[in-house]
Amino acid sequence: MAHDHAQHIDNRRKLWLVLGIVAVVLVAEVVGGILTGSLALLADAGHMFSDLTGLVLALVALGVAARPATQRHTYGYRRVEVLAALLNGLILLGVAVSIAITGISRLLDPSQVEVLGVPMLIVAVVGLLANVISAVILRSSAKTSINMRGAYFEVLGDLFGSLGVIIAAGIILATGFVQADAIASLVIAAGILPRAGALLRDVWRVLNQSTPPDTDVDLIRRHIRDAPGVIDVHDVHVWSITTGQHVFTAHVVVEAAVFAEERTGEMLDTLSECLAGHFDVEHSTFQLEPAKHAGHEHQQHS
Repeated sequence: MAHDHAQHIDNRRKLWLVLGIVAVVLVAEVVGGILTGSLALLADAGHMFSDLTGLVLALVALGVAARPATQRHTYGYRRVEVLAALLNGLILLGVAVSIAITGISRLLDPSQVEVLGVPMLIVAVVGLLANVISAVILRSSAKTSINMRGAYFEVLGDLFGSLGVIIAAGIILATGFVQADAIASLVIAAGILPRAGALLRDVWRVLNQSTPPDTDVDLIRRHIRDAPGVIDVHDVHVWSITTGQHVFTAHVVVEAAVFAEERTGEMLDTLSECLAGHFDVEHSTFQLEPAKHAGHEHQQHS
């Protein structure tokens, strides 16, 4: 629990730092996009705005998720992180669609606006540097939290978006091909979609209580069956409360001697340590059953 608390504090500190960076770059890109006429800069600014919104949601979610469990919320509030990630993914989808519509319009009619290459390039380089710094700050935390992963993906997408704007500005300066700006905005939109899809897929897995993608249920069954005194295992369920917090339940059929010799506590310790050590399962619940009861139960629930 102390480790989780320290991790929450560290994640909040990182999010506040990145939020400040994103806010400054967002203002710079909006002003730059308006002054230069660059849709690609405005597209990247729109993505930055979704980042800013996502970071604020992530901070709120981390604050709520850190609250202790109660009698009405026995697992605590960690699932709030998942709901914040859901909203974040939907925002990303909205930004991508908006960018795509405007980009296609500009591509079909490039005379709509004049694009100034030099200031567009300068703002894009500033945005690139800011995104590199933000990605480095969030990278380690993205491995342990779906919420932090969403923030990291957004910043990473912005990094590639800034690269696209830089390339477009270079093309405009070298050739005068102003459609490069609209093409860059469409590339940014295309880059947002798969990241939004991946985030929403992860959210769906958690909310649907699907087996975590890194968990092999058959391998867990084999480990449990190999434990001394275990005959069989059934009614196995594995799901996640949020990223990195897996829950496991199972009915384990054991030899009669386990009950007769009062070794049930030892058996539960063995099984729990196996799951925690080999499969990173934080919460595990086992129902120990004699073979006679297991056969009766199977008939009742078949």
